[in-house]
Amino acid sequence: MVHLTGDTHGIFDRVEEFCYGYDTEPDDILVILGDAGINYFGWREDRELKEQLAELPITLLCIHGNHEIRPENIYTYEETERFGGIVWHEPDFPNLLFAKDGEIYELAGRRCIAIGGAYSIDKYMRTKNVDWWPDEQPSDETKDLVEERLEAEGWRVDVVLSHTCPYDYMPREAFLSEFNQEYVDDSTELWLGQIEQRLDYDAWYCGHFHTDKLDRKVWFLQDDFRELC
Repeated sequence: MVHLTGDTHGIFDRVEEFCYGYDTEPDDILVILGDAGINYFGWREDRELKEQLAELPITLLCIHGNHEIRPENIYTYEETERFGGIVWHEPDFPNLLFAKDGEIYELAGRRCIAIGGAYSIDKYMRTKNVDWWPDEQPSDETKDLVEERLEAEGWRVDVVLSHTCPYDYMPREAFLSEFNQEYVDDSTELWLGQIEQRLDYDAWYCGHFHTDKLDRKVWFLQDDFRELC
């Protein structure tokens, strides 16, 4: 089975409860919709958490968020093929997989495209390359790749797996009042909005906003777990 949930930020208590509550098996998949927090400090500092997660009876497929290092920037990661697409993984932790932006994966019989990244509204409170990384949002190259993939698919996929959401779906009731939204870079959301208007899809799943809700065909997940269907 394939399930989805929102940001974990390195805290996996509810994921552990889910695994043992649903009696999952290693072949079951849980998609974390960004900010998993598994690659947060760098290789050595994150290893203890990875060793704990390696014991879980489930495979994690993580979309890139905005509060974590991209796996391609960590020397222990390699590319491999899973679910019909390319993922990043470390041989020591075969159940911890990281989606590559623009790849299309076959999950539960559904064609799912991964589009990670978002803007950190608290970046000015963080330290560059320590707990904030300048490549948190998709690059122009990545955007071109995503659009080329969708063009090749005839602008039809079953499911979109992203960290943030299309602009018109942004849950403004979940915005943090202490941050002035005038200074927030919403270029990724605007780009996703352009994609959403062109794309024929069944469901879109995202995290980032720390809320659980459904807006038309866009699911926002934080604490909830949903089965991909």
